[in-house]
Amino acid sequence: MTGGAEPNGGAEPAEDAAGFVAVGRIGPARGVKGDAFVEPWTDAPEERFAPGVGLRTDPVDVGPLVVQASSVAGGKLVVHFAGVDDRVGVEALRGTRLLVAETERPALEDPDEFYDTDLVGLEARQVDGAVLGPVRDVVHAGPATYLVLEVAGQDRLVPFVAAIVPIVDVAAGTVTVDPPDGLFDL
Repeated sequence: MTGGAEPNGGAEPAEDAAGFVAVGRIGPARGVKGDAFVEPWTDAPEERFAPGVGLRTDPVDVGPLVVQASSVAGGKLVVHFAGVDDRVGVEALRGTRLLVAETERPALEDPDEFYDTDLVGLEARQVDGAVLGPVRDVVHAGPATYLVLEVAGQDRLVPFVAAIVPIVDVAAGTVTVDPPDGLFDL
């Protein structure tokens, strides 16, 4: 039911202030010439990390960064940012989240597809209208996707499938949950 891993992808990205979303995080240096492993949080890393692309950063004071080159090594994304030409420079950026404007995300064509960031913060309600609590996160575990709901002060995983989450109304700020017996009893 979800479309964009952007920003989550099973990691920890979330919606950022002022309409920006995280599309990746800088990891360790690869070699000594300023290349960095980047953990992509997007379904389209070849577009988000193409040469010439500018990215805002969190923390803000280390950016913006411009992609000079990108490649894949050992199945991992490797990015060289303009002006970062040694290992020390990359290590100073390690952990930096890479952001794009929310408006730069491509439109989703399927009405049953959602960006993770569109779901986080929605109010979860039962079919009878009883409020369960907010959607705190979206977790991707293999082929399954779960909403993390805060229910009675505790995080609860809810399988994000149409039988259990029949209605998502982003405009209204709600998701409707029809939990099977025992889902919240653990």
